[in-house]
This record gives sequence, structure tokens and C-alpha cells, in this order.
Amino acid sequence: KRKMFESGKGFDWATAEQLAFATLLEEGYPVRLSGQDSGRGTFSQRHSVLRDQKEDNSYYTPLNNISKKQKKFEVIDSLLSELAVLGFEQGYALSEPTTLVVWEAQFGDFANGAQVVIDQFIASGEGKWSRASGIVMLLPHGYEGQGPEHSSARLERFLQLCAQENIQVMNCTTPANYFHALRRQIHRDFRKPLIIMTPKSLLRHKYCVSNIEDFTRKNTFHRVLLDYADVGGYGLIKLKKDTKIKKVIICSGKVYFDLLKEREKLKNDEVFFIRIEQLYPFPVKTLAQYLKRFKKHANFYWCQEEPQNMGAWNAARNYIEWTLDYIGSKNPKVNYIGRNPAASPATGYQKKHLAQQEEIIEKVFKQ
Repeated sequence: KRKMFESGKGFDWATAEQLAFATLLEEGYPVRLSGQDSGRGTFSQRHSVLRDQKEDNSYYTPLNNISKKQKKFEVIDSLLSELAVLGFEQGYALSEPTTLVVWEAQFGDFANGAQVVIDQFIASGEGKWSRASGIVMLLPHGYEGQGPEHSSARLERFLQLCAQENIQVMNCTTPANYFHALRRQIHRDFRKPLIIMTPKSLLRHKYCVSNIEDFTRKNTFHRVLLDYADVGGYGLIKLKKDTKIKKVIICSGKVYFDLLKEREKLKNDEVFFIRIEQLYPFPVKTLAQYLKRFKKHANFYWCQEEPQNMGAWNAARNYIEWTLDYIGSKNPKVNYIGRNPAASPATGYQKKHLAQQEEIIEKVFKQ
């Protein structure tokens, strides 16, 4: 941590989260975080509560010791009832709109137990009763061989609930974007529920980092992010000119880093990646600006880890094809790369998981 702040580089996900909470507290906004193992963090990444095991078994919360003027930071390790806890936090968010209220699932698919609250209150409460909620849901999501109960936060279900700008759905890939998303939730002059697919392995990934300048007021949340190789500064291969790019791969979340690693290995300079960080409301205007560069020569693909009947494919496809038509692309269709349709979110067999991941990556770079 000290090295991050001394160098101004390499800020990871957990540090970005603490910075978001700390700055809001200092600005006069209380922060409340609840969930199973939320104090430590399911993946031992947060450590927002420290315990003295030698002397008196007392607790120390660093974020409650920033300054005398700050607001209170509450972090609660909740009971194992997603329905009860999320229902309570939704009520808390409604009654305290100036508090950042965050509920975290231990794994994303554990939100299944609270589906009634999500359907009946979070997604439709504003439409039914004009009750605006700013609750934040953190749902760990990503295909890493952990089996069908620990891989998917059921992204597709939240996207199916999206209409009339009722909720926000994100799948961030940089700590700074996560930081700005949390702060934006409070500083906006309106309230909408925010559902974030949060990372697991990316918590400690060498490329999933941000620099100090990314957190300043000069920067903001980015709904779409360009290829690191195009941005520069990451020591990656130099891509060909836009007119020589053969494939544009549009994706969201962890799969981007898997593709990045393979492209470096193959030294393939004809494939360009674009990340959709906010899946709803879908950023068609921003995406159109980026896709214009490739409208005359490239083919367009959506790549995801989830099975074809899950993930963002069925929601994103229409937006992307509308965008391609809008910019007058020579190839107005977007093709799918990902797992085949499946009844279960993921396989429970590690060898099969790795084979499926390898197949996805091979299809992306296949000539």
C-alpha cells in the first residue's frame, strides 16, 4: 500500500474502494456496507476492520479515524439470509438518500436468495411507487473454475429487468472506474440502484490497476474503455493502423484480460479490444465514436465467458447492431464468441472449464 501512494502507480481494486469510501466520509456522506464477510472481504482484499487478538479482542476501523469532521463508516458482517439483509438495506437506502448504502453478496449468484426484493422493489420500485433508491449491489462475478455456484452473478437477469432507465448495471475493469462509480452514486442529484459485477482474480491482477491521476477530479467514470495497446503506457504490442484491423472484439469484464494476455503471447496486431463498462443504460453514443474508426474494414464480435443464453449477449447485441447501422458500418452485424447455451452457469469440472476458456480465446484469434 505504501508503495502505491509513494509512486502514484499500481492502485488495486480494494484500495480504490477505500479511497472512494474515505473521500465520501470526509465530504460529509455516511457510508454503510453490509454482507457476508464484508469486513474482511470474501477474498481477503478489504480488511476494513482490524481486530486485536492479543490484548483485549477490540476492533479498530481505520475509516472511522480519518478526521474529526468526517461522517460514520459502518461495516456489518451480516447473517446468511440474502432476502432479509438486502430487504433491510433497500429500506435503509430509501430512508437515507445521502448515505452510500452498499450490499455485497459473498458470491454474485448468492443474490438468488433475494430475488423477490430485486424484482419487486429494487428494479421496479420507482416505476410503481416513485420511490428512488440509491442502493449499491456488489456481486462477485467471473469464470475462474469455481463451479456453477461461484462463477456467475446472473448478469443476464439484471439486464432483463432494465427499462426506462430504472437501474444501472456495470462490469468495471479498472479500480479508478469503480472509484468514480461509487462516488457518482452519491454526488448525482438523483438516485438509481447500482448493480456492479465485481472481480475476484482481478483484485490482484497486474493489469487491473490504476494510477493516482485517474482518481482526481479531472477524471470521471468511463462507460466505454479502449484497448490498453491503443492508449499506450502499458508496454504492450503496437497495433496496426485502424484500416488494417481485421477484428474488433467488444467485451465486458474479466475476459478482456484473458484476451489481452493471449494477444501478447501471439503478437497479433490485427485484433482490437473495446470494453463496455456500463451495460445499462447502454452507452451507444460513446461506442459509436469508437467504432467509427473501424467501420470500413473490420468485422465485429461480442466475446463473453458466460453461456450464450446468459451474460450480456442478448441485451448488448441489439445496441451494438443499432450502433453499427447508425455509423454506416460496412459489416453491420455483430457475431458471438463464448460458451454454448447451457442450463447451468458453469461446469464444476476444472479441466472442462479450462478447455472452454481456451476454446473462446482460440476463436477470437482464429484467422
